[in-house]
Amino acid sequence: MSFAARQQQAQIVWQRFEQPDRPRILIGSATCGRAAGSLEVMAAFAAELAKQGLTESVDVVEVGCLGMCYAEVLVEIRGRDGKRVLYQSVEPRHVEALVDAQLVRGEVFAPLALAVMNDTDETVPAFTDLPMIQPQVRIVLRNCGIIDPTNIDHYLAQGGYSGMARAFSLGPEQVIEEMKASGLRGRGGAGFPTGVKWGFARSSVADQKYVICNADEGDPGAYMDRSVLEGDPHSVIEGLIIAGYAIGAGRGYMYIRAEYPLAVERVKKAIEQAYECGLLGKNILGTDFSFDIDIRLGAGAFVCGEETALIASIEGKRGTPRPRPPYPSVSGLWGKPTAINNVETLANVPYIILEGGDKFALIGTEKSKGTKVFALTGKVRNSGLVEVPMGITLREIVFDIGGGMLGDKPIKAVQTGGPSGGVIPVDQLDTPVDYENLQKLGSIMGSGGMIVMDESDCIVDIAKFYLGFCVEESCGKCAPCRIGGYQMLNLLNGIAEGAGSLEDLDKLRRVALAMQRASLCALGQTAANPVMSTLRYFEQEYREHIVNRKCRSHKCRSLMTYSIIQDKCKRCRVCVINCPVNAIEGDREKGFFIDVSKCVKCGKCFEVCKFQAIAKE
Repeated sequence: MSFAARQQQAQIVWQRFEQPDRPRILIGSATCGRAAGSLEVMAAFAAELAKQGLTESVDVVEVGCLGMCYAEVLVEIRGRDGKRVLYQSVEPRHVEALVDAQLVRGEVFAPLALAVMNDTDETVPAFTDLPMIQPQVRIVLRNCGIIDPTNIDHYLAQGGYSGMARAFSLGPEQVIEEMKASGLRGRGGAGFPTGVKWGFARSSVADQKYVICNADEGDPGAYMDRSVLEGDPHSVIEGLIIAGYAIGAGRGYMYIRAEYPLAVERVKKAIEQAYECGLLGKNILGTDFSFDIDIRLGAGAFVCGEETALIASIEGKRGTPRPRPPYPSVSGLWGKPTAINNVETLANVPYIILEGGDKFALIGTEKSKGTKVFALTGKVRNSGLVEVPMGITLREIVFDIGGGMLGDKPIKAVQTGGPSGGVIPVDQLDTPVDYENLQKLGSIMGSGGMIVMDESDCIVDIAKFYLGFCVEESCGKCAPCRIGGYQMLNLLNGIAEGAGSLEDLDKLRRVALAMQRASLCALGQTAANPVMSTLRYFEQEYREHIVNRKCRSHKCRSLMTYSIIQDKCKRCRVCVINCPVNAIEGDREKGFFIDVSKCVKCGKCFEVCKFQAIAKE
């Protein structure tokens, strides 16, 4: 079957799927949806449809993540009138009412209605008008939450693999030129121009070349790549095929961390479907280009996000980086020229080749083209995945898209770039988000983690967390990272415990500088970024910990002192009963007090007291 005929067949499948008078239920079942209970919701729908005798007349389909993770479980229902309504925070107990309202009576179930997807309604906003959706430009996430990720016909009907077909008509050199024209830079964190990288790999002469998809996403709070693989795996596979064609590679590898079982399952299914349709294997689409894809599972080592460590892992070796040059584009996997791109980078490729590099370059800034997907988390009202044009400000992301702060405490900072990134203070929120501006602030774009912090977050505690993560994940191969990170962490622990000195701040800066200059790979070179950025913008908080033995956020236990406010104490003994070390002494007649020599500062007394009679200072 020709590619055109295959696409025509897919369009027929999609038209049936989109048939207006055919009731349909789409359930967001990426990992975020499943964690919120989407499988239980789906089982409840199956039971209720059977009860109503609607099983044969209503389609129930799992889709990927729409990005509105704060509102999971998300369910879109299309009634017989064709109106598609998106419902939020759906639980099994709501299913009977949803089926009765929209599928039986043809009415919107107002209490859970979030948006209408294809119509207008006086009481429910349009999906595209939602504050979280309106500013977004969805290229990477274009199909997530819209199509069934396990059905290749759904992807083909959206123009899937047309980018690959156009690439074959352009030729490898022209494909690389389109990528250069697009200005797409690596979305894994380094920001190296993708077209330039492919050009280096193509110009390297060898009997075999490889392309690798880096899906070893390991930043705390980041889940962009996972969601793309779960919601639209074919877009990444198509991007990998185009990359292989451009550089002259015959085999590709998808390196996915084993902690992503659903992503692995859906990628495996997608690869099988691509082979069945002749989109992988020998002589793809009747050309002389043959290409195969294998999956390799990572064991969760953060350092394997570094390309030479990832290559070592695929080769069956311990995942540790090696000195460069030679770079992988010259000598990579098994010593052959290799191009490595992350999931988000590859998901952009089919769009760029199909629509043209110049069109993609119209989005973003002069040096940072296109869009970027961020995992917006932390103390923000609307947490989830957002895809925004480069150049948007942090303030717009947090307040316009994210809906502002969760709770009544003001914003303190935004952390970008994961453990390798930095903490950006509130007075820098109007900074445009692109590679250069974030770097000037002492942070990085990274893979796309963005964590919002409020005044309850302790800066020293934050620095400890990220540095501790890097120390734990260091491969230990080079001394600057192995020893420097450990020594910096010891200094931070001392400051948090009230045993630090002002000299420690200078020591932190000196060790950080040594790590940045002498570490073998980017993990060690950037591990000190969270510490350095917090020292740059929040040195006063460090000094409060050292000089005043005070943690303004009440996060550093060793600096806390608990006491009983006698005027408020009702002498109920609840704190006495719950103290794990029997540090509260006295009796109901004379009153109670906390023996500070015994107190381990666990805060249990503060938590259990109903009369606010425990002072925390």
